[in-house]
Amino acid sequence: MEKYKFVTEFELRSSPKVLFPYISTPSGLEQWFAEKVTVLPDHRFDFQWDGDSHIARQTGLRINKAVRFDFENTSDDNLDNNHVELKLEVSELTQTTFLRVTDYSSNRDEREMASLWDGFIDNLKDIVGS
Repeated sequence: MEKYKFVTEFELRSSPKVLFPYISTPSGLEQWFAEKVTVLPDHRFDFQWDGDSHIARQTGLRINKAVRFDFENTSDDNLDNNHVELKLEVSELTQTTFLRVTDYSSNRDEREMASLWDGFIDNLKDIVGS
């Protein structure tokens, strides 16, 4: 199945230091991204949406910068799995923090993906007061 890369960016009025726990820890992710997040051995996380479990390995982590999760068993050969990368970037000029989202999956509906991430980020903004 062919995969698609959806990339979007959101302005958040909060520092990377404040935002990072919300994108990298189970308790932070549960507040805006998934219904339940459990840590498993070997840097693996169990994300639950609508009662369904989705196992992902944390394959990237840069403190106060970025996190990446590669979802297991989402491709036939296990070499082209779905992944989500959440990257915090600060504009040198304005000192504004941006969250860049890269969502790589088989969902090719750009409007649906935009709506999904807009909802997630609205939840995050409510939490951090952005």
